[in-house]
Amino acid sequence: MGAIRIASAALIGAGALALAPSTAVAAPGATAPPAFSVTPSVIAPGGQVTLNAIGCSGDATASSGVFDTVIIPKDSSRNATVDPGARRGASYTVTFSCDSVRATTQLTIAGGAPTTSSTVRPTVRPTVRPTITSPLGVRGGLGGSAGGELDTVQLTVGACLIALAGGGAFYVLRRRSTGRRH
Repeated sequence: MGAIRIASAALIGAGALALAPSTAVAAPGATAPPAFSVTPSVIAPGGQVTLNAIGCSGDATASSGVFDTVIIPKDSSRNATVDPGARRGASYTVTFSCDSVRATTQLTIAGGAPTTSSTVRPTVRPTVRPTITSPLGVRGGLGGSAGGELDTVQLTVGACLIALAGGGAFYVLRRRSTGRRH
């Protein structure tokens, strides 16, 4: 009879933990990481590209070997003129940075003279988000536990929820077993 009680207590405790709200929830004021893009991604030497930086809390910068460093105001875009001497067929890295986030994307130089489409600013913002590079890389599988930034409030809330679930399971089982002894 004791094994059945222990097994049911373990099952109830596991169920309570599975149904407990997760403490790994984004903070109320958290925002998505900034999004950067270069439009068009293939351009002729001497053409203009549009540099987009969305989601930055302040100004962003964009730099590359084929145009001067450009400062992009918050949630905006700026045009940059590709150097006329850019090597045709080459691919250049464009580096964006804002809010201590750095991201890169590629800009390919096509052959021929600049076309009308390469000098006109697009009317629609692109939806493609480049990969954001992290200085330490991604630590997959650790669930964020190795980031070095422990949030004591989240740890305390999580420990309290686990203790509450265990205490509730114990109370229900204890109350149920004392009610049958009449």
